[in-house]
Parts: sequence; structure tokens; C-alpha cells
Amino acid sequence: MISALTNSGSLAPVATAEDPLALDRQVCFALAVANRAVLSVYRPLLEPMGLTHPQYLVMLALWGESPMSVKAIGSALQLDSPTLSPLLKRLESMGLLTRNRSAEDERVLLVALTPAGAALRKKAEKIPPAVVAKLGASLAELDELRRVLSRVNDAAIAAGALS
Repeated sequence: MISALTNSGSLAPVATAEDPLALDRQVCFALAVANRAVLSVYRPLLEPMGLTHPQYLVMLALWGESPMSVKAIGSALQLDSPTLSPLLKRLESMGLLTRNRSAEDERVLLVALTPAGAALRKKAEKIPPAVVAKLGASLAELDELRRVLSRVNDAAIAAGALS
């Protein structure tokens, strides 16, 4: 650790490349900056579809499986009900999905794509290659990054995060 003289005349530690508290060595900082950057790549691609990134994630889940229970969507996206409910309400008002009680168990709220929601998938298929083209990394690198981030997320959950 290196120290430097402050304006008040006292010595203060200065971060170095070896400093475990150096900002540029922090995983949380790198993830936060990367998150903002990646979302800024998605934003102009999603705007013509009328979707925000969180709404896009809901649609991705439903394009993979429809209908899904609200609980299953929340689990897939790791979102709690107070966060998810407004997203679903907005997507329903846009005519992209419906929410109905299950005939088998009225406690279960099922979310299903409308024909318009299903048709939107065709436009969305252009998004992943456009994102890859803008991120400056190969598909293999991005897939490895996704695998590492999934492993980190799983470990954080096992350690009690998001509980």
C-alpha cells in the first residue's frame, strides 16, 4: 500500500494495482458498469418493439414456454411478485399477454402469449445477433461469460443472496 499526503497534511492510503480495494479490481464494480453498458446496447434495439429490457426478459421466458404461472416466471427471472406484477400488467395492456386463473387451481395465475405477443418473437430474433455485433466479443467468449456469470449467480444464491 502506498500513502500520499492529503491537503490537510495527513497521510492517506492510495490504491495500487495490488490493492484488494482498488476500484478497478472489484467484481461488483465491473458487473455494474458492464450491466449499464450492455443495457444501453439493448435499449435502442428494444424501443422499436415498444419494450423495456425487463419486459423483454418476460417475453423471452414466455417465448420459451407459454402459458407459465406468475410464480414460474418470477422464478425464471429471479424477480419477486411486487416487481413482476407491474411488468405483466403493462405487457397485458399492450396486448402481448393475458393473465387468467388456472382451471385446475384458482390460486395459480397463468400468463399466456396473445397472437400479437407470439408474433413479436419474429422481430425479437434480430436482437441477439445485433447485440453480439455491438459487444466486440465472439460468440464463444460471450457464452463463456454467460456460463461464468451463471455460476457466480448460483453461488451467490447458495450463500443466501436473493432470499
